[in-house]
Amino acid sequence: MAKVVIIGGGWSGCAAAITAKKAGAEVVILEKTDLLLGLGNVGGIMRNNGRFTAAEELIALGAGELIAITDQATRHKNVNFPGHKHAYLYDVTKVEPLVRQKLSEMGITIKLETRAINVNKEDKTLKSIVLADGSVEEGDVFVETTGSTGPMGNCLRYGSGCCMCILRCPSYGPRVSISQRAGVEDLLGQRGDEIYGAYSGSCKLAKNSLGKEIADKLDRDGVAIVSIPAEDVNLKKLEYKVCQQYALKEFAENIILLDTGYAKLMTSYYPLEKLRKIPGFEFARYDDPYSGGKGNSIRYLSMAPRNNALKVEGLQNLLCAGEKSGLFVGHTEAMCTGSLAGHNAVRVYLGMPLLELPRSLAIGDLIAYANEKIKTREGLKNRYTFSGGEYFKQMVNKGLYTIDVEAIKHRVERLGLTDILGQKLL
Repeated sequence: MAKVVIIGGGWSGCAAAITAKKAGAEVVILEKTDLLLGLGNVGGIMRNNGRFTAAEELIALGAGELIAITDQATRHKNVNFPGHKHAYLYDVTKVEPLVRQKLSEMGITIKLETRAINVNKEDKTLKSIVLADGSVEEGDVFVETTGSTGPMGNCLRYGSGCCMCILRCPSYGPRVSISQRAGVEDLLGQRGDEIYGAYSGSCKLAKNSLGKEIADKLDRDGVAIVSIPAEDVNLKKLEYKVCQQYALKEFAENIILLDTGYAKLMTSYYPLEKLRKIPGFEFARYDDPYSGGKGNSIRYLSMAPRNNALKVEGLQNLLCAGEKSGLFVGHTEAMCTGSLAGHNAVRVYLGMPLLELPRSLAIGDLIAYANEKIKTREGLKNRYTFSGGEYFKQMVNKGLYTIDVEAIKHRVERLGLTDILGQKLL
């Protein structure tokens, strides 16, 4: 039996594990912290704008398990907020145990607090992953989903220092780029001022630290919007955000909160002293990152060059997904790339042609589009997501965006791709 080793247990790593397992492989996830999902533990937004289309494509392609879990954990459906329609908001306090349970039921081995630091390889073939305790994890095919955030030095150099985010580098050690350790040079994203990296796009406030009127509105409607005092409006800060689909004027002029179990504050950071001047925020407290009054984590500092089947260039048996595979933003995007990479990992083992999703599907188009853009100077300054920004405009213009579930199913069926990511190959 083929053994597929997934390095990183975020949304993309979990998605890769599921499709590799369904294809017939033995699957092991190596996750350096004590939690799966990574930034998914502070996310919470699904199905907004083109993500609805992509989610339904993924289901039709046979890889809908994680979409089903976020739907199950959803607190609010069809929420509208500036620039975004029909969003689902999942409860970030509930979703990780549900994912862990699903993976365990499928027979996927999860190794937590297991940090990968190096590789053993012969020529262009990886043989094993070297772990921080000196042991190794051997495998036939490897999928890197280590993300692009950390180590702490990057947040110090390109941001405001370690912001004490959910990734907890001081406790669990720095992220290591496996592809780079295997000899493939990383690509680095930039922000508008040509400094490398970009700030994560949101923070979490403790809901019970907010005024009753705001907290009640969040519980009832899923969204609360409060005007920012004119003297505190900072349009410049929008340029630093990783999530350019939220880099709209409304997000600089208003406090926009979404209910994900916490109060998700849709800005990279907001000085606590200024925040507490606003009625209803007098007792506001950050729960993630703890230094959300000063800064946030820095992302997009480690992308691997890859083809549209998500195989890393220059290596025979390493694939990548999530932020490791491009300047992607969002959980849906991570699930999509992870699902394809996990399936293709088994194809690599079998010597089969790798699957590239056609550009007549939103998922295939996004993967190819981001790969084109990352090779240009301007493309390195943008981020690509189904939910907004540059790519969503293309998605609309190409007629790929729809919330008609039956039309999406038929689109996949006409291409002969129904359930292809759920196929057993071994």
